[in-house]
Amino acid sequence: MAAVTLESNKAKIAKRVIEVFEFFGGAKQPATVMDIARRYGRPQSSTSELLSSLVEMGLLYKDPLARSFTPTPRLATLGISAQPEIIRDGRLFNYMDRLAQTTRKTVALFGMVGTHVQVFRWISSPTPLSRDIGCGSSELLSNSIAGQLLMSTIPAQQARGMVWRLNAEATPENKFDHAEMVRRVDDFRHSGYATGDSGFIPGVKMSAVLLPREFDDRPLGLGILYPAETAYEADALVETLKHGIQQVLYGDASELGNSGQFLRAV
Repeated sequence: MAAVTLESNKAKIAKRVIEVFEFFGGAKQPATVMDIARRYGRPQSSTSELLSSLVEMGLLYKDPLARSFTPTPRLATLGISAQPEIIRDGRLFNYMDRLAQTTRKTVALFGMVGTHVQVFRWISSPTPLSRDIGCGSSELLSNSIAGQLLMSTIPAQQARGMVWRLNAEATPENKFDHAEMVRRVDDFRHSGYATGDSGFIPGVKMSAVLLPREFDDRPLGLGILYPAETAYEADALVETLKHGIQQVLYGDASELGNSGQFLRAV
């Protein structure tokens, strides 16, 4: 029993460390102990102890006067060498920042983790959505249009098996039409993009495009999220994503600095 408790405590500590990293991944200003403790509902004392340990390891700076913390370059380099070139050299993240600023909408990078779609990076729009979920949030693949798009990267037979499994294990409110879901995933396999319910926030839609697999072995999707009442913009947003990704990966990314060329119409 003691061994199980020890493992449980280790898992909790690991989760809290990741929460701190994710907090700074979305915050562009110094943070206090209470900022982080309130965000995740953690005790102030243990949060303070954790942040002090990260300062000692050289992962955070501490301003003794303001009693605030900011990330060091060491934190930014963790795991970066193993990432695809478009992430290592900053092209993709820079594009996401400019995309959110220019479209004035929320932008997110998604990946597949088991049977879930997870937010790998989240850039809030100048006009925030009803809820800001941030990095690390996940949803069943079948519940989100981004998840369905990512499933289309799996070989057809394997994708059908995953769809069956998701439906078999789904709670009553998450059940779906198996044949319709298979057809939809097959359609996305040919188009490479999708528009529909975000699945993460009620009443929020998403237009998403797959990144070319040549840049990473694992599928990634880039999406723009927006209120359902502005869904009439979906086609233009898809074209904006497709154009921007082509420019970032294969063209002259400096072209995207001009908002007139950045946004695409249909």
